[in-house]
Amino acid sequence: MRTATALAAAVWAGAVAALPTQTRSTTLPSSWKWVSTGPLVFPKNDERNIAGIKDPTAVLINGTYHVFASTAKSEGYNMVYFNFTDFAEANNAPFYYLDQAPLGYGYRAAPQVFYFEPHKLWYLVYQNGNAAYSTNPDINDPSKWTAPEVFYPNGMPKIIADNIGNGYWVDMWVVCDDEEDPNKALCHLFSSDDNGHLYRSQTTLAQFPRGMSEPEIVLQDTQNIYALWEAACIYRIKGAEGTQKYLLLVEAIGQEGHRYFRSWTSDRIDGQWIPLADTEANPWAGEANVVFEGQKWTKSISHGEVIRTLTDQTLTLDLSEPIQFLYQGVDPNAQTEYNALPWRLGLITQVL
Repeated sequence: MRTATALAAAVWAGAVAALPTQTRSTTLPSSWKWVSTGPLVFPKNDERNIAGIKDPTAVLINGTYHVFASTAKSEGYNMVYFNFTDFAEANNAPFYYLDQAPLGYGYRAAPQVFYFEPHKLWYLVYQNGNAAYSTNPDINDPSKWTAPEVFYPNGMPKIIADNIGNGYWVDMWVVCDDEEDPNKALCHLFSSDDNGHLYRSQTTLAQFPRGMSEPEIVLQDTQNIYALWEAACIYRIKGAEGTQKYLLLVEAIGQEGHRYFRSWTSDRIDGQWIPLADTEANPWAGEANVVFEGQKWTKSISHGEVIRTLTDQTLTLDLSEPIQFLYQGVDPNAQTEYNALPWRLGLITQVL
């Protein structure tokens, strides 16, 4: 079996050979194709007794992949950090459990990492019953992640409490405008409620992380809450204009219970989101458009993140190479409570 990096290289080489020039369009396709590795990262056989590793966020810096993820077991969640230079060696990377840092013990899950240029700090955004964050001047030193602070000091905003029903407030995501004026640029905080709603708050770049507004509902589906479930990601597309300047991904649950991602585009982070590939039959990524190198080990392309090489708060994707998405998958035959499911991490690479 080829390694994930060899697979990605082969896919990219084939794609480039098929193009008339060496540059790619910044136009996002209306249908997508992907190839997946097998499971690449498993829980360690250690005293932590982790059942699943999930919700990865990843950046690539000077040849090193930095990954943060949730650790899950029946007793609850926390987070872990590890790094590696080749996906073939990803499972051998030592885990640093983030409860060893000032970030601390207790419920912390679903991380998102980015570099906030104005502060010269790395931010780790996550859920802890609120929308929380920690900071670190050096992504290479996980011991420096600070104790949690929250975006909403008064707790769950009223609009979420009024609409959450039997759901859960989950999967916080921050993305900022590319305006140069810090008093005009906005930073946006998205979250989901597992009840068919996607929310957005905002503050200015100059005030961030303080001053988040009351959330508003960006998208909703109250007829089929599973079609707008959780794990929203928003990215700026480098060089794109008009309604394809931003890409929104949201995880959905299909008719047989398997996870997939829908997609939308917009000219503004706070603008109208236009469907792109947004059905189970034509997803952004899901069982319908992912083929596997070797055995098909999962039917779910679930909570994950594009591997970013541009790491600042604008979350910009450079489409000069195929998109790679680190995701969580699970054996479809696994039968256990949700927190104890054996989630593993895999990698899909866009086929052009």
